[in-house]
Amino acid sequence: MMFTTRRMRRVLAVAAASGATVLAMAGCAGGGSGSSSEAAYDPDEEVTLTFTWWGNDDRAQRYQKLIDAFEAEHPNITIEGTFTDFPSYWEKRQTEAAGGGLPDVWQFSDSYLREYAEPGLLLDLDTVGEYVDFDAFDDGLRATGQLEGVQYSLPTGYSAWAMFLNDGLVEQAGVEPYEGGTSFDEYADWMADVTEATGGTVYGGTDLTQRIQNFENVLRADGKNLYTEDGELGFTEKDLRDFWNSGAEAREGVVVPQQRLEEISPKSGFGANLTASEASWSNFLGGYLADSGAEHVTLVAPPTADPDAKDLYRQAGLQVAIAADTEHPEAAALWLDYVVNSEEAGEIFGTTLGFPASETKLAGTTLEGVDAQVADYLESVADRLGEAPPVPVVGYGSLEQTFWDLGKSIGLGALSVDDAVDQFFTEANVILG
Repeated sequence: MMFTTRRMRRVLAVAAASGATVLAMAGCAGGGSGSSSEAAYDPDEEVTLTFTWWGNDDRAQRYQKLIDAFEAEHPNITIEGTFTDFPSYWEKRQTEAAGGGLPDVWQFSDSYLREYAEPGLLLDLDTVGEYVDFDAFDDGLRATGQLEGVQYSLPTGYSAWAMFLNDGLVEQAGVEPYEGGTSFDEYADWMADVTEATGGTVYGGTDLTQRIQNFENVLRADGKNLYTEDGELGFTEKDLRDFWNSGAEAREGVVVPQQRLEEISPKSGFGANLTASEASWSNFLGGYLADSGAEHVTLVAPPTADPDAKDLYRQAGLQVAIAADTEHPEAAALWLDYVVNSEEAGEIFGTTLGFPASETKLAGTTLEGVDAQVADYLESVADRLGEAPPVPVVGYGSLEQTFWDLGKSIGLGALSVDDAVDQFFTEANVILG
């Protein structure tokens, strides 16, 4: 197997590390950001690492290919991989965190950075810095895994919020494709045209007010964020009430009824060919094509509250972290580096874990087909990309799910907007203390 110059330097460094003194790592889970080790990394020692991720069968097959490639380069390290769906994944991590048994290396999300870093459950990656190539990331992307200056995780890739169009369904409806980047009202008018043209057999889209990311874009266009640098909410009850109310007209027969979505869950309306458009992260393109069976799906810029705003950003939420109490921090760091930095990862995953965040991973990615589409989309919205928001508040993952659940209840007519706002802020106050 051909080695890059970067990897050859690291292999030599690892070999030379045998007999050297390892950096001291402070504490264990709950008591610090490092893990202690009395001996240097021994490249001949048999090591088994646990590794877990969320995702579907396609992602699992890709990870297995990457594991096989890594184990071929590091025959002394065995990776035991497991995966589950997203909600179950975080429920299990919470249980493990309470019992002190987190995986050695695990797919992570910046939404949970405060939640796991502040109590000392994540390894400070600088303590194993000789095994990880930080320089392959630009400062902005590297910072997405930092809290108060400490590097706890690194991104596998990044995405931007996008609007997806099922070209075949749009053509069947006989309407012009949504051009992207319009006002929310103009996008709502386009959805109404599709729904009317098909007689409701295909709807123009899904209620945008259900997704907290659409709310975030509206806030960012107004110079705000979902949360502040101090870990507080960055919006008021009025902001949320106005946003949920803004979808009232579209919920009256324009967007796909929530009851229909409940019947096809866990597929989305777009994936089930019930809607001609849907907003989500750009790296969902491959999944949407697989779910819908569409011949072609187009990505365009989502609607905006201000055409001059920097309301979008590079979302590097999918990351990789190491448990603070791992017994093999150096081996774990080698595997983390392979996932986020290796050319093999770029070749195997393409843009399915986001557009490659590191230069070395990107070097292994062949940008063609779906991957080229994602790259072209990211370039097309470059002028709308602003700075990434502050580190999410503790419990952001729960707040995001609550936002979605309340939006669904509004869509079902089971809850008024005023009651939904009250419930959201009640829960937020409990989570944020």
